[in-house]
Amino acid sequence: MSARAVMVLGCTSGAGKSWLATALCRWYARQGLAVAPFKAQNMSNHARVVARPDGGLGEIGSAQYFQALAARAVPQVDMNPVLLKPEADTRSQVVLQGRVREDLTAMPWRERSALLWPVAQESLARLRQGCEVLVVEGAGSPAEINLAASDYVNTHTALATEAACLLVADIDRGGAFAHLYGTHALMDARVRPRLRGFVLNKFRGDAALLAPAPAQLQALTGVPTLAVLPMQPDHGLPEEDEVPGSHPDSHAGPQVTVLAYPHASNLDEFEPLRAAGVALVFTREPSRIATADWLVLPGSKHTRADLAWLREQGLDRAIQAHAARGRPLLALCGGLQLVGERLEDPLGLEGGRAGVDAGLGLLPLATRFEPLKHLACTPHRFATLAGPWAPLSGLPVQGYEIHLGRSQAQHPGLQVALPGSNAAQPLGWQQGPVLALYLHGLFENPAVVQALFGVQSKPLDAVFDALADCVDAHFKPGALMALLETP
Repeated sequence: MSARAVMVLGCTSGAGKSWLATALCRWYARQGLAVAPFKAQNMSNHARVVARPDGGLGEIGSAQYFQALAARAVPQVDMNPVLLKPEADTRSQVVLQGRVREDLTAMPWRERSALLWPVAQESLARLRQGCEVLVVEGAGSPAEINLAASDYVNTHTALATEAACLLVADIDRGGAFAHLYGTHALMDARVRPRLRGFVLNKFRGDAALLAPAPAQLQALTGVPTLAVLPMQPDHGLPEEDEVPGSHPDSHAGPQVTVLAYPHASNLDEFEPLRAAGVALVFTREPSRIATADWLVLPGSKHTRADLAWLREQGLDRAIQAHAARGRPLLALCGGLQLVGERLEDPLGLEGGRAGVDAGLGLLPLATRFEPLKHLACTPHRFATLAGPWAPLSGLPVQGYEIHLGRSQAQHPGLQVALPGSNAAQPLGWQQGPVLALYLHGLFENPAVVQALFGVQSKPLDAVFDALADCVDAHFKPGALMALLETP
């Protein structure tokens, strides 16, 4: 079996490539086809733990994880063989086929691209042998002419898969027809003939008002506009690589405030709260923390740097005051490390500077950073908890771990909230209103959302089906199946 490929390219980042690729995964799966997603390289600090071909575990970008679920396929590292996780403005950790590669992380961009593409091709070949339709997502824009020689994510992948390509523009930003025309003109001449249709995304209003522009654009390029997709602010998918929007005012009940420090990671795991109607705020403002009913300290790709930033902003005092008032505080992964008493980094694994930092002191924990990243994806069960976290007592929970460092309680009597694989390695602790967990994905368990907030989560399958319904309604009849045919 060698899959036919449909590739989603974008005029810009944020045009809607991930959204559309996810919708196409479910649409083609509903036609009875075996579908798999693929993105040669993703840049995001939102990651999931999935299987490697050798039977171990690795990381991929969250977008490809959700695309796999939409495709009704088992997520695996081949679906996103290269993941770049930003650690600073000019540095990203390289995760190759699920595992961190420090040698590649230290290498200049253009030099390492030549090494990454052959490995991505191996993943691509394995995937194509196991499915009928490969839904491929590009990255950024295929018209980045300064990167054209090393653009394996768009150009090389489109050519290697002989993909039928769609080009998406965000019409809500304005200038969409210029974006489409300019991208078509600047993209690699070998890929241009593979472009089968334009897609206008995030449109508000009557699509008939766009005439005669689509026809004029087709006359200039030879490419038809196959779909005008409506603006869907509540489509149910998490943001891929940015701080999500806040929804604080339209919902009753307690307000959950997530502190979005500069290196916050895995913010996508809070999407089920928003979709369930919980008032959700992402902020960096002390005033917002002061009014929070529930406060969440999320994961961090650079815990020590985020700790220093919290102190510079005076947010450490706001966090401590929140806990002192007895209000619930949830600290996840890097957030767990922040609320402890001490962070030890003898090898300088975070930022290259060895040292010991005092934590926020809300729990008697000490964290020591170690060279190997810990990955896990297993079911667990909460121990008996107290106070605002008592409703979680005894609940089974599925989640995943991605972290450097090991944390230990420094004083006896600290309540274990979530035992690990053995008693010597718990995954979480509680003291008063503070619950600290190494487990990501807590709110992706509907029973947890129901227990804490009394509301029902929207099932992911319903989200994926709604996306597929949207493309089914707005693409020209027969256009999506025609992409699988040789033109």
